[in-house]
Amino acid sequence: MANLPDWLISLIAAVYPGINPPPAYVYDGYVEGDFVYAAAASGGRIEEIAAIEGQDVFSGALLFTLEDAQAQAGLRAAEAQFAQAQAELDNLTTGARDAEAEVIRAQLTQARVALDIAQTRLERSSALLSRGSIPQAQVDDQQAAVDEASAQVARLEAELRVAELPARDAQRRAGEAAVAAARAQLDIARETLADRKVFAPVTGRIDRVYFEAGEVTGAGAPVMSILQPDAMTALFFVPEAERADIKPNDMVLLTCEGCGEGIEARVTRLASDPQYTPPILYTRDERGRLVYRVEAEVLEPTAVLPGQPVTVDARAGRDN
Repeated sequence: MANLPDWLISLIAAVYPGINPPPAYVYDGYVEGDFVYAAAASGGRIEEIAAIEGQDVFSGALLFTLEDAQAQAGLRAAEAQFAQAQAELDNLTTGARDAEAEVIRAQLTQARVALDIAQTRLERSSALLSRGSIPQAQVDDQQAAVDEASAQVARLEAELRVAELPARDAQRRAGEAAVAAARAQLDIARETLADRKVFAPVTGRIDRVYFEAGEVTGAGAPVMSILQPDAMTALFFVPEAERADIKPNDMVLLTCEGCGEGIEARVTRLASDPQYTPPILYTRDERGRLVYRVEAEVLEPTAVLPGQPVTVDARAGRDN
């Protein structure tokens, strides 16, 4: 009847007193709260529920904890793997341990002494050979002993140089990559353990607790819902004929039982598709049955409650 002239509406109301059509730009609606759902990143058995329904909580307050024995074991394993990878990289970077290098030095000293003895014997044998006191075969044996001792000294000197040098670049890069991978696994293990405790993401009031201690929850399954008292939205539905007159940022007034007069709200969203209509043809006669959902932010959120029916008066926005 919103499309009828005022004189006709008055005439109908006089003839049929029971008919009381609502004034234009006044709609029925309700208040919807902004709920935040607290859930764990991974599933498990709930060990403790630290908040109850109706309790006010601050952001960061502990809500519930999950059993963490497996996460603790995973963290210990990751710490051990990281320590092992770091030790192997240190060994590659600094070369052999001092004790190992000292053993090679001692062997090298012994080999040098043996070379000196062999060379002294060869010199004596060569002098005796020149006087014909010993056969050539004995001198040849002395020369072979000198060659063997010299080779042993050269081999130990090379081993000592290798022991004192750090690993090659490719080996060091591989060791550094192993440390980085172990560090990443350690970070994951720490985060997994930390996720076993769930804290309030916002300040608000616990509206519902869906689980009890001892029950098993899945990853991402809401365990609690938190109502933010400073975020309330009025929802109402506008007929097709009046939809073009409602715009974002328009101010409307809300009234309800027991919540006073003139609670202000600002229109934040208008639906582009019709709501709650039967499957009808969009003829000129049927368009009057279409309604569109409108959302308005309540500027005094503590004055209303979620689910509360309200009357929305949008006439003030038409006068501006």
